[in-house]
Amino acid sequence: MSNKLNQETIVNYLKNYGFTFANSEIYGGLANAWDYGPLGVALKNNIKQLWWKEFITKNPQGVGLDSSILMNSSVWKASGHLSNFSDPLIDCKNCHNRFRADKLIEQSNVKEKVTEQTSFAELEKIISTNHIVCPVCGKFDWTSIRQFNLMFATHQGVIEDDKNRLYLRPETAQGIFINFANIQRTLRLKLPFAVGQIGKSFRNEITPGNFVFRTREFEQMELEYFCFPEQAEQIFQQELNKIEHFLFDILTIDKENVKFVEHKKEELSHYSSKTIDVEFNFPHGWSELWGIANRTDFDLKQHINASKANLEYLDVLNNKKVIPYVIEPSVGVERLFYALIVDKYRIETLKDNETREVLALPYALAPYKVAILPLVNKLADKAQEVYQSLVANGLTVVYDASGSIGKRYRRQDAIGTPYCVTIDFDTLEKQTVTIRHRDSMQQETIDVNKLLSFFNNIE
Repeated sequence: MSNKLNQETIVNYLKNYGFTFANSEIYGGLANAWDYGPLGVALKNNIKQLWWKEFITKNPQGVGLDSSILMNSSVWKASGHLSNFSDPLIDCKNCHNRFRADKLIEQSNVKEKVTEQTSFAELEKIISTNHIVCPVCGKFDWTSIRQFNLMFATHQGVIEDDKNRLYLRPETAQGIFINFANIQRTLRLKLPFAVGQIGKSFRNEITPGNFVFRTREFEQMELEYFCFPEQAEQIFQQELNKIEHFLFDILTIDKENVKFVEHKKEELSHYSSKTIDVEFNFPHGWSELWGIANRTDFDLKQHINASKANLEYLDVLNNKKVIPYVIEPSVGVERLFYALIVDKYRIETLKDNETREVLALPYALAPYKVAILPLVNKLADKAQEVYQSLVANGLTVVYDASGSIGKRYRRQDAIGTPYCVTIDFDTLEKQTVTIRHRDSMQQETIDVNKLLSFFNNIE
């Protein structure tokens, strides 16, 4: 991992520069909840726009959807979330802390491996045999393992009873599945076609943590690629290649920080025939960043059986009805945000033994593309003129006149601004400006009238 940074360093850096803040901080905070400041929301929006461009806009078979967070509870019953979407919960009787039993075992580094199919009895036996103690108080005094459903429940209307119970969606995928027939019919789509969605999801995690890696409220970028069963393997590989291209060529993440792990047969989710996790080397260790799964026809079948709706596809070439297979690449916006910061943040030692913080984001991801820096206050009018002309042409630009020019360069390096434009007295006399490049710190002089063209030609 770049610079072997720890989580505390990353969190402090992001807070100091306005990327993330602790949620409800003035009231003592809300555990494991984070707000995104001006720079954080800009970076997240850039990530989402790039994902949409690569996976939807550039795909002739791709369309979008924005489904509701609240849906009929029957959706979650049919999908299996009400009965199966749960974690094995265990409590320490001594300190009353709660844990996921499977994660407790994994973090204890015992030889036994656990999967989704490992029963509660087997989990309890592993904990007992290996005498796994509470990581908080060190005692071995556990409750029995019980099922804990991760769904956030709420109520519709004024009466709070089971009839009016709704759930905040734990994933965006089901909104796509239940709209399959509407999308296919209205756009007259032919298999294969992909439906993408970016939106909030909610999971009442037992043990959220590791900064924004696991939170109870998060944002997903999901694609459901509907296809004939015989096309599934080819489309799976096609989308896996797109993920690699997006991570390494678009986001320019270091390949050493990424690995691809295919699930063994006994590790697969009940709906999947093949799953590959894209793992990233976060400060807390290797963890899932992105996942791609062959969900087969499981989801559409579930909704057909529960709703009795016709979600089949008519293949006009042979006049046969089929239930499409689905290939699903899914990634969390916050995890991608976190991975980018970890990968791109560094502290460089310069020739004079001074150091500088650098967030080496690609141009397309940088919260600000350009900083306008007047050398002295007397040049403010001209600097504002240049600033306003760039803003009017759609560039995200920051105006910075506070402190010495050296300190302003360092500040822009730290927040990832690729270019600084210094307005000096030559700007008034010769109509030239100085452009400083973040990564090389090299400077070049160009005509102020060619400034917009310079930035528009950057890929």
